[in-house]
Amino acid sequence: MKIPSVIYNRDSYINRIKPFMRTNTIKVMVGHRRVGKSYILYQLINLINSEESNANIIYINKEDLDFDFIRTCRDLYSYIKDRLLEERRNYIFIDEIQEIEDFHLAIRSLALNDNNDIYITGSNSKMLSSELANELGGRYVEFKIYSLSYMEFLQFHKLDNDDESLEKYIHFGGLPYLINIPMEEQIVMEYVKSVYSTIVLRDVIQRKNIRNTIFLEQLIRFLADNIGSLFSSKSISDFLKSQNVKLASNQVSEYADYLAEAFVVHRIGRYDVIGKRLFEIGEKYFFENMGIRNAVAGYKIQDRAKRIENVVCNHLIYCGYEVKVGTMMSEEIDFVCTRNGETMYVQVSAELSRQETIDREFGNLLKIKDNYPKIVVSGERLFGNTYQGIRHIYIRDFLSEEI
Repeated sequence: MKIPSVIYNRDSYINRIKPFMRTNTIKVMVGHRRVGKSYILYQLINLINSEESNANIIYINKEDLDFDFIRTCRDLYSYIKDRLLEERRNYIFIDEIQEIEDFHLAIRSLALNDNNDIYITGSNSKMLSSELANELGGRYVEFKIYSLSYMEFLQFHKLDNDDESLEKYIHFGGLPYLINIPMEEQIVMEYVKSVYSTIVLRDVIQRKNIRNTIFLEQLIRFLADNIGSLFSSKSISDFLKSQNVKLASNQVSEYADYLAEAFVVHRIGRYDVIGKRLFEIGEKYFFENMGIRNAVAGYKIQDRAKRIENVVCNHLIYCGYEVKVGTMMSEEIDFVCTRNGETMYVQVSAELSRQETIDREFGNLLKIKDNYPKIVVSGERLFGNTYQGIRHIYIRDFLSEEI
């Protein structure tokens, strides 16, 4: 196999995967197309080669026509079996495995050999997790690969950490391939739209056999226009009916699930801060990639608050938090974030120039009576570091930290 000569390391992912290397736990990397999963595999292969000069590496990329003949689990198993070495560790890498029919049957068989160290990637979270969970139980671990974080974006593009770079990140998003094209609106958006079309066509429309593609496109546009708004499937259905688009609320929910499974959007549920429970109805939607969101909805000045809330959500998820929308009586907490048994509350505001905004954003957090960290993230650089004991962070500083 030929590995690209230039690879920008994404060490945060490699460090998470390292503890599972050289074990028979299957490493599964999921994320939407063109998010950089293949390059994570290349990094792992380089790491292995640097430590074992004669490592037996078996690599398959289902987006490469050289591997078009591998279409079923039997094709996959036969190809790999012919290349296994006895009494040696075999490093098996399979990229975009969901393109192989019944792939889980081959993986289950290969996993029976403790000498096989298996790494796979895919573009549909539910399909991979459900198939592998049924076949392998607890013998696999999943890593979600996201678009570049803000700091990765600076690293890839060799940019200074300033407000101009931040604006580029929020505008164009973090698709890794953007380093290969001029950072100009028309050129970038043409590429981003092509990636978006591929994701929706191959991982939503074709995989789910969707016939009502017009509705799907309108749903995506609706979600892009209404980032951070609280919805139920019924409320979305009712709105679309007002636009002469008729689809039952259960179908709206299914289509939204399909978009989340393909990593087009994050579906964020509601959490009762006082009752400590999840609500079954009501959620917010945020786009995994800001470039894709802006390609769908446009880059409008009046949407600044929505964009800031979206990038905050993405950064929290990138940092490993499970994110929910907080509800406390009639008040809303933008994000209730949990990780390793700890909680953090985050409010997001584009501006803090008016006292009523300050009272609302900080006041909601002050009503929470536990001692977990509470933060307001805003687009206001000159606002103080704290307000009545609640920490304030400027958006660029927030994205520059491993929170």
